Amino acid sequence: MDKIAALTEILTQDPSNAFARYGLAMEHANQGNVETALAEFQKLLADHPDYTAGYFMAAQTLAKVGRTDEAKIRLNEGIAAARRTANHHALSEMQAMLDDLELGL
Repeated sequence: MDKIAALTEILTQDPSNAFARYGLAMEHANQGNVETALAEFQKLLADHPDYTAGYFMAAQTLAKVGRTDEAKIRLNEGIAAARRTANHHALSEMQAMLDDLELGL
């Protein structure tokens, strides 16, 4: 069974499994299924708004396909989540990426 099928099966049994939802989004992103990946990240963040890695990886996915303005929005949302949860590492990573995008890097 491939990763997408395995993760989908887990989510069939437990739709609120944040780790499986994140993994499914990442697998779609890695395979170049951008819209499907973004939809999975959106589901993840709707159910788990403090899952900071979801914001960061959604922003990276958006940036890779040139959707910089959307990436910046996702990063700002992620930065707010990182502040709420006192996740300084995630905050630092997202702020650095946001700074790079603002500079056009």
